[in-house]
Amino acid sequence: MSSAFIFPGQGSQHVGMGHDLYTSSAAARAVFEQADAALGFGLTHLCFEGPETQLTATENAQPALLATSAALLAALREGGYTAEPTLVAGHSLGEYSALVAAEALDVATALRLVRRRGELMAATHQGGMAAIIGIDEEALEAVCAEASGAGAPVVIANYNSPGQLVISGASAAIERANALAKAHGAKRALPLKVSAAFHSPLMQAAADALALAIADAEVSDARLPVVSNVSAMPIRSATDIRAELVAQVTSPVRWIASVHAMIDAGVDTFVEIGPGTVLTGLIKRIAPEARLVNISDAASLHAFLGHS
Repeated sequence: MSSAFIFPGQGSQHVGMGHDLYTSSAAARAVFEQADAALGFGLTHLCFEGPETQLTATENAQPALLATSAALLAALREGGYTAEPTLVAGHSLGEYSALVAAEALDVATALRLVRRRGELMAATHQGGMAAIIGIDEEALEAVCAEASGAGAPVVIANYNSPGQLVISGASAAIERANALAKAHGAKRALPLKVSAAFHSPLMQAAADALALAIADAEVSDARLPVVSNVSAMPIRSATDIRAELVAQVTSPVRWIASVHAMIDAGVDTFVEIGPGTVLTGLIKRIAPEARLVNISDAASLHAFLGHS
C-alpha cells in the first residue's frame, strides 16, 4: 500500500471538533495547549464550545482547523502508527497541515502563520466566490475571461473535482460569470458565504503582507514531498515552500491535478486527516478506484489504528 496523507481546508470546521481527542489522547491535548500558548487566546475553547459565528470567522477557522488536524496526526503517532506516507498534500489552508506532517513547519509556527493569513484574507473585503456545478474546466475558463473587466477579474479559484469548480473575483464579474456559466450549460451557480475573493488576483495585497511573515518564519526542508496547490508537483526545499505559501494566496487550488499527480506517483490510498469528509468526497469523483480513509475524530482514529 502506498498512501498519501491529505488535510482539509476552510469550510470543514464545526463546533466540538477535537474535543474527544483532547480527553482521550495526551499527544492531542498537548497540541491544543500549544495552540493556545502560541496564539495567546483560547483557541481550544473556541473549537470545543464555539460560538459557531466566531469559529467560522476566517482568522479563527484557519488556526482551529490546523490545530485539530495536527492533534489528530499527533494522536495517530501516539497510537503507534509509524508507516510513512509517500506524499502529503492539503487543500488551500490544509497545505499548512501537510507541511506540519512533513516537518517543514513546527505546529506553533504554522499556527501563527495561518492566523496571520486568515486575518489578512478576512481584511481584504473585496469580491466573492461561487461554486459552479456541471461545467468543464475549459468552458468555465472561457466564461471567466468573458466576464472579467478592467480591474474586475474573475478566475477559477478551486479545481475541486470534475464538474465542481469554484470561481473567485470582483462581485460584478462573479454575477456575470454565474449567468454566462448557466447559459453554457452549468447546472448550478451557487454564491459562497465567504468574506472575500480568495485565490484570485484581488488577494495580492494579502499575499504581499503574508510574504513578510513567511520571510521571518522558520521553514525547514520537508522530510516528505508535499504536493503543491499551485503547481500540483511535489516540493521539498524550504525556498520552494516559502514561495508556495505566498503564491497560493492568489493562485488556484489545483486539487484535481494534485490527486492525479499522487496517483501517478503510485498512491493507491488517501488518508484524510482532519474534520469532515470533504476531500475524500472530491477524490471519489476524481479517482473512483482509490481507497479512501477518514480520520476525523477519536472513533475513526481508533478504527483506523485497529485495522492498519
